[in-house]
Amino acid sequence: MTKRDLARNYREKHGLDMPTLKLARIMYNEHNLTFKDVEDARWCLREIEGKVGKKAKAKTKDIIEVPARPYNPYNLPASDESEYLPYRITGCKRVGILSDIHVPYHNIESLTVAITELKKLKIDGLLLNGDVIDCHRLSRFVKDPKKRDFAGELSIFKQLFEVLKKQLNCQIYFKIGNHEERYNHFLMEKAHELSGVEEFSLENILKARAEGIQIIGDKRVIKLNDLNGIHGHEYIGGISVPVNVARGLYLRGKVSAFQGHNHATSEHTEADMNGKITTTWSIGCLCELHPSYMPLNKWNHGFGWVELDEDGVHYQFHNKRIFNGKVL
Repeated sequence: MTKRDLARNYREKHGLDMPTLKLARIMYNEHNLTFKDVEDARWCLREIEGKVGKKAKAKTKDIIEVPARPYNPYNLPASDESEYLPYRITGCKRVGILSDIHVPYHNIESLTVAITELKKLKIDGLLLNGDVIDCHRLSRFVKDPKKRDFAGELSIFKQLFEVLKKQLNCQIYFKIGNHEERYNHFLMEKAHELSGVEEFSLENILKARAEGIQIIGDKRVIKLNDLNGIHGHEYIGGISVPVNVARGLYLRGKVSAFQGHNHATSEHTEADMNGKITTTWSIGCLCELHPSYMPLNKWNHGFGWVELDEDGVHYQFHNKRIFNGKVL
C-alpha cells in the first residue's frame, strides 16, 4: 500500500470534517515508519485532496473534495448568518436583457421590436431583469378592483414565456424584482402560515408555468463576466436620481453595472486617476409609459444585450432605446 493509499483510507475513515493537520498527526503516530514526519503525512493528505499545485493535482486520480472549514479558533457559537453571493451567468456568448415588462401592462409594440432585434442577434441567453409581472392586486398600495388578479397575471406570463422560448430558443433567466417581491410580502402579512410551504413558493409557481426557467432571487447581483447587473431595488431606497439614473447607480455601486427599475435609458462613465474607466447603464422599460398612478414621468421603452468574451472577464454592453417602433 502506497502512502497516498494510506492517506486516502484515513481520510475516508475519519471523515471530511477532520482538519488535515490533526489527521496527519494520527497517521504519523500510527505509521511512523511509513512517513518521515508529520509534514510528510500532511503532504500526502493534501495530494489526495488536490491542494498541492497543478502538476501534482494532474497526476492524482480520484481527488477527495474536502469542504472548506470555517475559521473559528475561539469556538464561537454557531451563527445564522447567510452568505451573499452573486449569481454568475456562464456558457453564453450573447445575452439579451428585457427589464420591467410589468405583465399584463406590457407594451406590445416595444416588446415586439425588442424580440425581433434579439432574434437577429441570435442571443443564446435571455435575462428578464425584474418586474416581469406587475402583481398589482398584491400591492400594499391602493388597489384598483378592475385590474387583473394574480392568477390572471400568471396566465399571461405563461403565454409570454412560451413566445420568448419559441422565438429566441435560448436559456431564460428570471430576476426577482420589487413587484414580484409583493407576493412574498403578501404571503408573510396575510397568510404567514403558508410561508415556507414549498408549493406556495414564488419560485415554484413561476417554474410550473415556465419550464426550464432559472430564477434569481434574494436580491443577488448578477455577474456577466466582470459586468454586474441588478434590478435596481436592491439598495435601500432604490436608485433615484433626478437627472441621470446611471449616475445614481455609479455613486452607489462604484463598479461597471446595469440596472432596470427606473424605466429610463441612461449611461454614465467616469475614469479614476489611474485611467480605469467605469461605466454604468440603466435600461428602459417595456410596459405602458403613462399609467394612471404616474401619467407624467421620464420613462422610455428600451432593452439591452451584452456580448461576452470567452476569457470570462471582458464584455461589450449595448443599451438601446425604442421610439415609434424603431431601435435607436
